[in-house]
Amino acid sequence: MKIGVFVPQGWRMDLNSIKLEDQWNTILSAATNIEKLGYESIWVYDHFHTVPKPTQDPTYECWTLMSALSQKTSTVRLGQMCTCNSYRNPAYLTKVASNIDVMSNGRLEYAIGAGWYDHEYRAYGYKYPSAGVRLKMLEESLIIYKKMTTEETPIFKGEYYQIDGAINQPKPIQKPYPPLWVCGGGEKVTLKLLAKYGDYGNWDVDVNGFVEKSNILQDHCENVGRDFDEIGRTLHTNVLIAQNRKDLDTKVERLATYTNIPKDYYYDRPLIGTKEEVFETIEEYKDAGCEYLIAYIPDIVWGDSVNYLSELIQS
Repeated sequence: MKIGVFVPQGWRMDLNSIKLEDQWNTILSAATNIEKLGYESIWVYDHFHTVPKPTQDPTYECWTLMSALSQKTSTVRLGQMCTCNSYRNPAYLTKVASNIDVMSNGRLEYAIGAGWYDHEYRAYGYKYPSAGVRLKMLEESLIIYKKMTTEETPIFKGEYYQIDGAINQPKPIQKPYPPLWVCGGGEKVTLKLLAKYGDYGNWDVDVNGFVEKSNILQDHCENVGRDFDEIGRTLHTNVLIAQNRKDLDTKVERLATYTNIPKDYYYDRPLIGTKEEVFETIEEYKDAGCEYLIAYIPDIVWGDSVNYLSELIQS
């Protein structure tokens, strides 16, 4: 199983214990450590202010981070979990992504979803249409991404987006384009879009949920004439690894204190526990067809979970 890890970014209050003047170097240090430990990829979130409630604590912007990390790393791949389609015009976003794929020498993963954080939309002046409209906009964006990365003068006239000969140079190094992740677990529409367009899907679910999503995706693939095995099925979830239960309780207590996230949230996640428990559950995901884990490690700044998890890479 491939494993990617998020850098601390502030969105989940994971920089809250770090002085403002030290935060940027903390992000860079985490990125270089993730690469040194042999992980497949580095990931960032696409959000503008903190959760579970907006605060004045810094949240570093997704694609700015992609650009910077492309120059501070050399081998690890770079992804977003996931880009909110509504926050950027898709033609502009495709141009940015293509540039970063070149800047990173072909290491970009392009992950995108319809968007969901309504408070953020309102705060930054974006319209927040219905889920159905946002999904239609996402589909048009996926089409534009594929056309602009593969055609010289692409043309597309949709209901929400249009391009008329949009030149996208330099083209991405990866051909036909950086891997396209269609993110989200909506079973009627999002998984259908994944079946039609995506290279990877990504879900934050337990093992049983992963099996259910896989079965529904397979049905969509059959309906649209797509080979189910062409699509990588991946997991995005919290990973917190402790030496024992006492160590776990200490870590969760510390996290709950500075993130304002209830302790029960952490205990309910499938990959939070002792190393033996977490590794056993990861094997269950692998048996269910999961080929890639995108791990948010909440103690990455001060804990040892990132080192424990790297043992799976070496095994």
